[in-house]
Amino acid sequence: MPINIPRELPAGEILKREKIFVMDEDRARTQDIRPLNILILNLMPEKEKTELQLLRLLGNTPIQVNITFLRMATHQSKNASKYHLDNFYTTFEMVKEQRFDGMIITGAPIELLEFEEVNYWDELSKIMDWTKDNVTSVMHICWGAQAALYHHYGIDKHALSKKCFGIFKHTLADPKEDLVRGFDEEFLAPHSRHTGVSKEAIINHPELFLLSKNEEDAPFIIMSKDKKHIMITGHLEYDATTLADEYHRDVAKKLDIDVPKNYFPNDDPNKKPLNTWRSHAHLLFSNWLNYYVYQQTPYVWK
Repeated sequence: MPINIPRELPAGEILKREKIFVMDEDRARTQDIRPLNILILNLMPEKEKTELQLLRLLGNTPIQVNITFLRMATHQSKNASKYHLDNFYTTFEMVKEQRFDGMIITGAPIELLEFEEVNYWDELSKIMDWTKDNVTSVMHICWGAQAALYHHYGIDKHALSKKCFGIFKHTLADPKEDLVRGFDEEFLAPHSRHTGVSKEAIINHPELFLLSKNEEDAPFIIMSKDKKHIMITGHLEYDATTLADEYHRDVAKKLDIDVPKNYFPNDDPNKKPLNTWRSHAHLLFSNWLNYYVYQQTPYVWK
């Protein structure tokens, strides 16, 4: 089934070329069906790239999905055009009286700041509080996951001695959990972050469950026991070249950056990297939409 997106959204043409089933708003209104309403709070600077990454995954399931993009009203994006934001994004004030079946809160390249130093932290806190009664399930990615752990569960992040950057092996604590149905016992996923969260703090928290960790014993997929919040410290949504783009960007800026681990063939940055995590990215998002959103959300919100 398709994802329903604004007619002129630039990602739409790319998705159609990739054979992702896309339906614009006009056609969707003619269908007698109850689609899922998914809100995406896109905090990433290159918004169009993140839109495309997430829409690929949300559009590859049997469930029809309406997408609403949300931006922060208290922060001015430097990388997205005003036209794009005005035409394809809304603000919290415009949606706070609505209810959504699912929500995604992305990462943001601000992890070295204390949470309260982020200029939109107060607004984000209000949104996270609002999700408790107005969203069935929320997926938090990277910095978004750290923000959720801090805001909802009082678990702070800590700086790493070295950037976690590359493709890492991961294992599962419970392969029978619906979120990871179909996952291999060992699977790969990208990470790109300067901060982490305590595995012990998560394991010892009565409301949380550590579902997956990476080969360095760091938390990867964390769930609240009521299954309302899913926190993913890495980036299964990334394209094959995303880490390469980050690496070459930092090299051009003459920053101290290592070659991403287990990423370029023979660790040669001149060679094209392969996407070795795509199937698990699709499984994660389809399982989330099915078991944690579609199977849990009310047909009619009251």
